[in-house]
Amino acid sequence: MNKKTLEDIPVSGKKVLVRVDFNVPLDKGHNITDDTRIRAALPTIRYLLDHNAKVILMSHLGRPKGTGFEPDFSMAPVAKRLSELLGQEVHAAGDVIGDSAKSLAGNIKEGEVVLLENLRFHKEEKKNDPGFARELAGFGEVYINDAFGTAHRAHASTEGVTHYLPSAAGYLMKKELDILGAALDDPEHPFVAILGGAKVSDKIGVIRNLINKVDTLIIGGGMAYTFFRAMGYEIGKSLLEEDKVALAKELMQEAKDKNVKLLLPSDTVVAEEFSNDAKSQVVSSNAIPAGWQGLDIGPAARAEFGKEIEKAKLVVWNGPMGVFEMPAFAKGTEAIADAMSRCGGTTIIGGGDSAAAVKKLGYGDKMTHISTGGGASLEFLEGKELPGVAALNDK
Repeated sequence: MNKKTLEDIPVSGKKVLVRVDFNVPLDKGHNITDDTRIRAALPTIRYLLDHNAKVILMSHLGRPKGTGFEPDFSMAPVAKRLSELLGQEVHAAGDVIGDSAKSLAGNIKEGEVVLLENLRFHKEEKKNDPGFARELAGFGEVYINDAFGTAHRAHASTEGVTHYLPSAAGYLMKKELDILGAALDDPEHPFVAILGGAKVSDKIGVIRNLINKVDTLIIGGGMAYTFFRAMGYEIGKSLLEEDKVALAKELMQEAKDKNVKLLLPSDTVVAEEFSNDAKSQVVSSNAIPAGWQGLDIGPAARAEFGKEIEKAKLVVWNGPMGVFEMPAFAKGTEAIADAMSRCGGTTIIGGGDSAAAVKKLGYGDKMTHISTGGGASLEFLEGKELPGVAALNDK
């Protein structure tokens, strides 16, 4: 990584404005149900505190309307949890750039932490409004971006502020870029990529980029049925992107030309309707009955995919194999997680649904790396430059 990191710039005694990704899930009582993202930022925050910085944190949470304060999306529960994890009080501002934030940031002492309110209470954040970015930048003397999860967005807090302050990457950002970067630039072989999820259209760029690097490309999830249709199979009521059938044909030919093994599920778990309790059966993927829909990969596919994964030196996985939210159709996704846990090579989960599934199924600690950014890791795997990274100062 050729960008400056927090160790490359002096922070002692300085006000350091840090963009973190504290977009954590909350239940109806505003309790945090998974604090992974808060914990992921601790190394950066602790480094700054150990070096006598004055730490001012900012993040978004959920999807507020952008018209002002909404209690359901307040950062207050995050400030409380972060205080517990750090063992010191985190001062929660009642606003983002208002009197409360200005007063707390203005009076902050070395070794103290302030957390601004939800950035997306202001529509100017997503619009990357220069005036709003300048107000945010006014709180700090140095800027650190440790929010890989939002690095693919050019927002005021990720790109805008870098025009006004010396900028560097935090530890989490560096780790994500180093691990994903090494996987793409200098992969160990055999390199297996597993792509799932609902739509081919979401993954076209990734397939195109990875087809030049991998030895085996495994495709499952809802997107597999568009490939089956391209092969002339009957797919019943399964998910189909009609306008992507020709593209699926093209991609299969491209894989063949490049000697890439493209694996599709040989069998499929089909159901009469989209429900956990629906009547279901296992059928060969070229024999899906009319009126039925495929909701998971079958046992033969699980075994075939597992075999490829276990002998790999590098595995990158993005997107579940079926409707993993329903226990009846989570077996395919679980089989992939299980095979990856037994793989002796490097195993990387590309954020989003796959990360949620792996954690839910209890395989989180068995992976080399679980990315904290779904959309960001997807765009990175496509080979795109991330605006939040590009904006940081070069070494």
